Amino acid sequence: MKLLFASSALSPDGWLNAAMTSMNDFLWTYILIGALVLCGLYMTWRTRFVQFTMVGEMVRLLGDGAGRRVKGGKKGRHGVSSFEAFAVSVATRVGTGNLAGVATAIAVGGPGAVFWMWVIALIGGATAFVESTLAQLYKRRSKHSFVGGPAYYILHGLHNRTMAYVFAVLLTLTFGLSYNSIQSNTICSAMDQAFGIDPVLTGVVLAAAALLIVFGGIRRIACVSSVLVPVMAIGYFVLALVVVLMNVSLIPRVLRLIVESAFGFGPAAGGALGMTMMMGIKRGLFSNEAGEGSAPNVAATAHVSHPVKQGLIQALGVFTDTLLVCSCTAFIILVSGVYSDGSMSGIVLTQAALESQVGSAGTTFVALAILLFAFSSIIGNYYYGEANVLFITRRRWVMSAYRVLSAGVLVMFGAVASLEVVWSVGDVCMALLTGCNLVAIVALGRYAFALLEDYRRQKREGIVEPQFTASQMPELAPDLDGWQP
Repeated sequence: MKLLFASSALSPDGWLNAAMTSMNDFLWTYILIGALVLCGLYMTWRTRFVQFTMVGEMVRLLGDGAGRRVKGGKKGRHGVSSFEAFAVSVATRVGTGNLAGVATAIAVGGPGAVFWMWVIALIGGATAFVESTLAQLYKRRSKHSFVGGPAYYILHGLHNRTMAYVFAVLLTLTFGLSYNSIQSNTICSAMDQAFGIDPVLTGVVLAAAALLIVFGGIRRIACVSSVLVPVMAIGYFVLALVVVLMNVSLIPRVLRLIVESAFGFGPAAGGALGMTMMMGIKRGLFSNEAGEGSAPNVAATAHVSHPVKQGLIQALGVFTDTLLVCSCTAFIILVSGVYSDGSMSGIVLTQAALESQVGSAGTTFVALAILLFAFSSIIGNYYYGEANVLFITRRRWVMSAYRVLSAGVLVMFGAVASLEVVWSVGDVCMALLTGCNLVAIVALGRYAFALLEDYRRQKREGIVEPQFTASQMPELAPDLDGWQP
């Protein structure tokens, strides 16, 4: 089967990859990079640097959400906690982008790509806050939980049905199908490299396990994610810390290497400045998803007393993903020096880097880490797609077909397709999706800014847990189904 794909149009030299690469170059070079940076700076200014000034409140809210489940509605039906919603969104963020994506960014764009990943995360925290706050504001009641996301705030906020349906289709294609291929491809490559397991066999096991979980709905997905995410993130961080301590004398040199390469200075520069920026921002966005319109789909499911609460928690998720987990991978690779020969990329590069530091056990550890990271992303991505399929249609056979296609067929596609193809398709989908969402959040951002001011006012008045109801925004009240008494 591998030979079949190697000789087909799905090979790196095939027409599909060539077409996707050309489209990527245009979208990212001339549109997305500038739009993301400008939008992030605008949101940062209008929120008065919320991603920096309210970090303490973010941590407090996350701790409260982890400690208890908020009940609401009849028989506690609307009971997905803020922490569980956070865990699902981090599950999709902390995945292939953190291990394989960072490696690809360094291999293609040089060490400076890491700097631009940090930049897009720092300014993207404000974008993530706005989109998730809007998702909470415009969420709708469903049978077992709340449902919402960009498709919903485009429909009920902008009152643009066509744009809402276009977004829903794009997100379903991007997360439910394209991104799951990337996650699967990375898992299969890692297991093949570490244990020699045939990628097709790994794909079959992934499909079966994913189907078992996704047919349980958001409650089962949230339950699994709330267990997997803390375990995998802490374990990987501890290993990275060990590697850093083993090479602590090299850290100043690594930081200098990142900064020099980021601006094209000195012999350390890895590739042209434009390529370095593009790879850092592209892989940074794939990793933290700020502005992409994905995390708001699960942020809307949380039962909180004020929309801003979940916006703050989701902003923290961007920092957790890029500034913590991605940085761990970057330091491991740069300290090892194995990236410089240019013969490796993706998860294989990360495995080789860790193996150079801790021996053959490093390859095995990365394989197991990516299994947890990427598998949690697969089930989280599935939910993002499900929320948008439900937005388009409530027909049961459509949902069943989507579940099988997302968790089964596309997982298998990721097992046998080339690395170049799955990443190229994912980048195009990500660009189109992000562009659509940025237009919506810029148009509706004033409501998120107003909610933030209301939240800050209540905190200044000594209210520990600020409250919000639809009556506080009478001009929007008819569209705020999730906040009606």
